[in-house]
Amino acid sequence: MQLMWELIQANKRKSMFIFICMGIFLIVLGYFIGEAIVPRGGVPGILFACVIWLVMSLISYLQGDSLILMMSHAKPVTHDLYPQLFNIVEEMKIAASLPVMPKIYIIPEEAPNAFAVGRDLVNAKIVVTAGLLQRLNRDELQGVIAHEMSHILNRDVLLLTFAGVLMGSIVMISDVFLRSMFYSSRGSSCRYRSSRSSRGSGGGQAQAVIFLVAIVLAVLSPIIAQLLYFAISRKREYLADASAARLTRYPEGLASALEKISVNYAELPQANKVTAPMYIVNPLKPENPGLASMTSTHPSTWERIQILRNMSGGANYLDYQHAYLGIKKGAVGIMPTSILHDKETIAIRKPLETSTPTKKQSTREVGDIIRAINGFAFINCVCGMKIKVPDNYKEPKINCPKCGLTHTVPLEGLVAAATALNAALGINTAKVEKPEPSTTDKPISSTIQEYTRKTQGNWESFNCKCGHLINLSPAFQGLHVKCNVCGGTINIKR
Repeated sequence: MQLMWELIQANKRKSMFIFICMGIFLIVLGYFIGEAIVPRGGVPGILFACVIWLVMSLISYLQGDSLILMMSHAKPVTHDLYPQLFNIVEEMKIAASLPVMPKIYIIPEEAPNAFAVGRDLVNAKIVVTAGLLQRLNRDELQGVIAHEMSHILNRDVLLLTFAGVLMGSIVMISDVFLRSMFYSSRGSSCRYRSSRSSRGSGGGQAQAVIFLVAIVLAVLSPIIAQLLYFAISRKREYLADASAARLTRYPEGLASALEKISVNYAELPQANKVTAPMYIVNPLKPENPGLASMTSTHPSTWERIQILRNMSGGANYLDYQHAYLGIKKGAVGIMPTSILHDKETIAIRKPLETSTPTKKQSTREVGDIIRAINGFAFINCVCGMKIKVPDNYKEPKINCPKCGLTHTVPLEGLVAAATALNAALGINTAKVEKPEPSTTDKPISSTIQEYTRKTQGNWESFNCKCGHLINLSPAFQGLHVKCNVCGGTINIKR
């Protein structure tokens, strides 16, 4: 733990230097834009730039993770929807000694990728795409989850969030200034002539120089800020890879996952320049073979894979350092000097006896997960037909397209809640618009419910007594589930 603390502190110092440089760019930019707009407006310009940064940082700190999840179209996942993913995150949470289990989200996109968000260890979230789940086996998925867990453990998420907000502030201020200059060129020239007549030719020339400097800074500052922001991201990816190898004790798992992600690369439409460094690989454009450039959000994926595969002696930080220096000839080690005294031996474990599912199997499985997340209901007919009912289907009954048998649809919402409540109260009604008040002594949320699974190995849906739709995946083996709406416990029988 002492070594991990030193690694975190060393990484923080390097990144904080870059972070401060970005702040200086913001202040200088605010000063010259203020002077260019109004004579002696440099100080107000600095204050204005800092206020924008402060407001955006406050919003980011309080609601940043929610905004990123919303922009990414990420949907929450529970244990009953994807037990394997939930169990892997729980394993890595225990290995990393995190105090709270991170919440898990899935983005319904084919592009394989993942990232982590959250302002601290308690409010962390791990997000993976459906394409990632479709292509990776358990060892590889564990490597990716360990990498994102390492970002949380190393406190990377909050720094990247604030650095991204700082970069966004610089881009926004520069963009507003350049656009206002473009749309009001006549007004600018009038102000320039007025300033020159009032302050003399010397003052006019000084104002012209300041105006020119402001234009140059407005053009160059976003580019420099973006390069510094990407530098923060690249430095932290190596440590996350090293920490992931240590947590899983199987570097090949992450290496193989990065290889598959690169081979099956696809752009994510929800990603942007601010969120791109948070992903495990660049989600905006494919990487050029060889070394990553200064404009890359991530180190070379090929280098990362080779470093991980060169960790033949063990899975601790010193082993990663040796592998890193072996691949990057002449480079300076990324670990602090105290790592040279680390004598802890972490043997590389054997791969798990699991195989990657076929493309057809994984596509069907991930497709059903996406449907479950989006509120689909699953009905298994006695004829063997599997009926998948979309969330916008509002009829209470549906006929099997194969045998014609009529089934009751477990709907989500008010009608389902009314139907379930009346069934619990023994009221037989075909259609109820509003739920009647309960006459039982205990509220529904405090009662223990029971549900008997009708099939094994298939998706299955039913309504909680509150009306919330609950989906059970084929892999679910638990004895009970908890309703996310009312908090009630449902015992599952087989």
